[in-house]
Amino acid sequence: MRSRAKRTPFGEWWWTIDRVLLAALAALMLAGIVLSLAASPPVATRLGLDPFHFVYRHILYLVPALLVMFGTSALSLRAIRRVSLIVFLVSLALLAATLVFGAEIKGARRWIVLAGVNIQPSEFVKPAFVILVSWLFAESARRPEMPANTVAIALLLSVIVLLVLQPDFGQTMLIALVWSALFFMAGMRWIWVFGLGGTAVIGLVTAYYTIPHVAKRINRFMDPSSGDTFNVDVAIESFVRGGWFGTGPGEGTVKRVLPESHTDFVFAVAAEEFGVVLCLILVALFALVVIRSLVHALRDDDPFSRFAVAGLAMLFGSQSAVNMAVNLHLMPAKGMTLPFVSYGGSSLISLAYGMGMLLALTRERPRAEQLGSGNGFAPALGAA
Repeated sequence: MRSRAKRTPFGEWWWTIDRVLLAALAALMLAGIVLSLAASPPVATRLGLDPFHFVYRHILYLVPALLVMFGTSALSLRAIRRVSLIVFLVSLALLAATLVFGAEIKGARRWIVLAGVNIQPSEFVKPAFVILVSWLFAESARRPEMPANTVAIALLLSVIVLLVLQPDFGQTMLIALVWSALFFMAGMRWIWVFGLGGTAVIGLVTAYYTIPHVAKRINRFMDPSSGDTFNVDVAIESFVRGGWFGTGPGEGTVKRVLPESHTDFVFAVAAEEFGVVLCLILVALFALVVIRSLVHALRDDDPFSRFAVAGLAMLFGSQSAVNMAVNLHLMPAKGMTLPFVSYGGSSLISLAYGMGMLLALTRERPRAEQLGSGNGFAPALGAA
């Protein structure tokens, strides 16, 4: 046991980090390994791969994810903004490049290959976008003469346009939702509330009537008899079959018929093999991360930290809720992973980056650092 009086870098990190948040995230990562063992072997076998191919890769991706999370959690507030600016610009460039060089999968271009590695740039855009927008809204509150809100709107439009062109409406909805929530926290006027709400409705209606893929998903959700609902039907059946305590590890059947059982529908595999009890534990862990983070945001005096913590918590919670809602047929199908539980390298590493920033922002910091964290938008870009 290290003495608290010894001011080593690790000791300072350990005594200032929120260890409850850290434990909850570690528990989700552990659950991801267990459920990867349960869900992925049949998928790998169907593809002609080694049965534990996705398990090995899931664990392999966890190594850089942990390094990213722990490294990011040690950053200062100023370093968080700098790193996020770099990540955002690089990810935005890759997002644009994906439209040209990315492989088309199921009618969408969301992946790009760099040095033999498949990368989904939209995953990395999300946490960096939240930090930059939080920074802008904080500056707008501190220095009203700055056009920070205008820049925040421009960032939103740039990201949404690139996502819609892919198309990726799930990520678009998620980013727009978090941005709107932060804008509301920043004290936007009611005219903006109605304006943004009307724009969202117009966008949804336009997508419904102009993009067949969107129309089919909404129609299948509203009227299951209008199309193929096999995936969702099997997922719902898995909750019934599993009951409270599940059929037992390895005894499930849903993973043998669902092509995305290790990604989009891993929650259904958990329900069938481990029961509703494990599902409720997972929900409790997600809720713990979100609620504890929002409590931190409520108590924080620094506008940037408050917006950033709330934004990252909402991003994490919304993605979790969307995945679980799709598995329970509470909303139309979205290709969105369950944080730290579903298989996916880009998802794991980007989530680790986002949660690393959340851990950094919720650390106990000297009041002088908090008060000095916001010296303006332009000065912070070039500050030493």
